[in-house]
Amino acid sequence: MTFFEDLAARIDATDSVVSVGLDPDLDRLPDFLDADLPRWAFNRRVIDATHEHAACYKPNAAFYEDPDGWRALRETVAYAHGKGVPVLLDAKRGDIGNTARQYAKVLDDVDAITVNPYLGEDALRPFLDREGAGVFVLARTSNPGARDFQNLTVGNDKTLYEYVAQRAAEWDDGNVGLVVGATAPEELEEVRELVPDLPFLVPGVGAQGGDAEAAVEHGLADGIGLVNSSRGILFAGEGADEEGAYFRAAGDAAKRLKTRLNEYR
Repeated sequence: MTFFEDLAARIDATDSVVSVGLDPDLDRLPDFLDADLPRWAFNRRVIDATHEHAACYKPNAAFYEDPDGWRALRETVAYAHGKGVPVLLDAKRGDIGNTARQYAKVLDDVDAITVNPYLGEDALRPFLDREGAGVFVLARTSNPGARDFQNLTVGNDKTLYEYVAQRAAEWDDGNVGLVVGATAPEELEEVRELVPDLPFLVPGVGAQGGDAEAAVEHGLADGIGLVNSSRGILFAGEGADEEGAYFRAAGDAAKRLKTRLNEYR
């Protein structure tokens, strides 16, 4: 199965479009975790608490870029797969030649990846050519500084993010999605009108306060797409002094987000 076929089956099985971001910030992990590979111990418990509500897990590579981190990430991916949940690596890769081909090797282990289109199609081709893998192209991101470049007019009538969306649709062979943030709902709607058939990964609904209704209404293509929350789920139990309560809070947060999003599906 391709990533998007697998994702469609997972969405149907869980009645959920929730992507749980697995970003285990070492400075925020609870004290009661195992000393060896604490990120893996944390992720395992989060997955146990949330997998019934998760259409996908989305670890961000930045939280794993050290020897113990990569070990923790490999264990996390294997554990998520054991629960039947696909894994999207949020790595925002985009480079040329041998470097791009080297980056794309991570798709041997994960099911999908986010990529940066700034260097053009040749920088993305090693990812796009990976059979079965999903590729989410950054279009309109959720951060405040996105407007610095993404909203610039290209040519006479389109913003850069709109042009990126159109080009990504041209590259699509059933394997391309877009990253479009929920913090800019009008832009989210505009991108959907331009590319009606591409699934979106929509960040920004959790701690960033993005528009949940817009995320669902415009983020899904034929029912397929993902709405991500990371900190709002992972650290929902902060302040709890007991392990069970801490991770139950994560599970409850994932369930609440699923219920909230399903109001608009």
